[in-house]
Amino acid sequence: MSFTVAIVGRPNVGKSTFFNRMLEERKAIVDNISGVTRDRQYGEAEWNGKQFNIIDTGGFVDGSDDVFEKEIRKQVKIAVDEANAIIFMCDAEMGITHLDEAVAEMLRQTQKPVFLVINKVDNPDRMLDATEFYSMGFENIHFLSSISGSGTGELLDDLVQLIPEQTEDDKKGDELPKFAIIGQPNVGKSSLLNALIGEERTIVSDIAGTTRDTIHTHYNLFQKEFILIDTAGIRRKNRVEEDLEFYSVIRAIKAVDEADVCILLLDASKGITGQDLSIYSLAARKGKGIVLLVNKWDLVEKATNTARDYEKELKERLAPFNDVPIIFISVKDKVRIFKVIETALEVYENRKRKIPTSQLNDVMLKAVEAYHAPVVRGNVVKIKYVTQLPTVVPSFAFFSNYPDDIKQPYKNYLENQLRATFNFKGVPVRIFFRKK
Repeated sequence: MSFTVAIVGRPNVGKSTFFNRMLEERKAIVDNISGVTRDRQYGEAEWNGKQFNIIDTGGFVDGSDDVFEKEIRKQVKIAVDEANAIIFMCDAEMGITHLDEAVAEMLRQTQKPVFLVINKVDNPDRMLDATEFYSMGFENIHFLSSISGSGTGELLDDLVQLIPEQTEDDKKGDELPKFAIIGQPNVGKSSLLNALIGEERTIVSDIAGTTRDTIHTHYNLFQKEFILIDTAGIRRKNRVEEDLEFYSVIRAIKAVDEADVCILLLDASKGITGQDLSIYSLAARKGKGIVLLVNKWDLVEKATNTARDYEKELKERLAPFNDVPIIFISVKDKVRIFKVIETALEVYENRKRKIPTSQLNDVMLKAVEAYHAPVVRGNVVKIKYVTQLPTVVPSFAFFSNYPDDIKQPYKNYLENQLRATFNFKGVPVRIFFRKK
């Protein structure tokens, strides 16, 4: 299930502060200068066990002749079109402005849920002043302070009620595997799809961004059956200049949500870039299986250990999660492209792997005995029991007397031991510590 929430409103009402609070990290730039957020910020938030995508748009400025503000206005319209729900943020300190009215007029025309959020309500006087916003006529109104966090819980409680519960049919996982082909523009995603199915199913062009939407293709050849999803290129946000490209980015993120395994294409001649790492991290955070393809390998000058050295450098950049299959391909020459399918299916099976509890404890408790968790504040940490949790992403609970004292290095050690014994190649593994 892919559920997307867009935060809209005029500049400098606190959208980016709220966005950062939802993600629990400082991702969006926050400043008192109007219009600091020039492009969209994307992230994934969780509340009460439900995940959703969240988009921080640039500030809406109605009727402005400034080119930059016109672009922001377009972004707001697109976000409203693509989002499942909209958070319309206003500022209690400034009261209702003509720009707020302009945004409200746009939002009254949508059938999608709109939450009117009055920010900077951090004292009783502000709360009294903020009651004027009831006159805007929205049903769902929340008063909060993005900086302190007061009131955000009530908003999120109402918001996640819109996200449907996962049904038993969703959990069965008996549908066809879904593989999303992702990556930056012009790395060969559509060409790969065409090569795999043996026909011109999608448009192929040297122009970056030709694929505007996600395209689903049912693959049923050579006794293998699955769905291939070709996404639009995910481009660095400061390069997303066209309205259509913004649609493409949101739909590519939704395709990652829908997929079981993400096939990430890199351009061999360019190497791995910061944007590639961002795409990789997005898929990993969402718990998707990952296969890494280095395309255009035919254009690289090769020596004896070129592939080995290239792979080593890639894994250093991908750390800490670098237990992923890396395949060097040439879509143009059809070199190793069918190995991609074999590998993606293997990763799909790895993601579904369930380890019997007895076998898990036999292996992991020996690993714990071989290397104990460090003593913290004089507390000897003991891990008594391990079990795999009934989740889509392979997740394991380690029961301990002091779960809060176990630090990241030891968590990494346990993950490495899991991977050394059981095959989770290409799949993120999640580890939790619980009180015994």
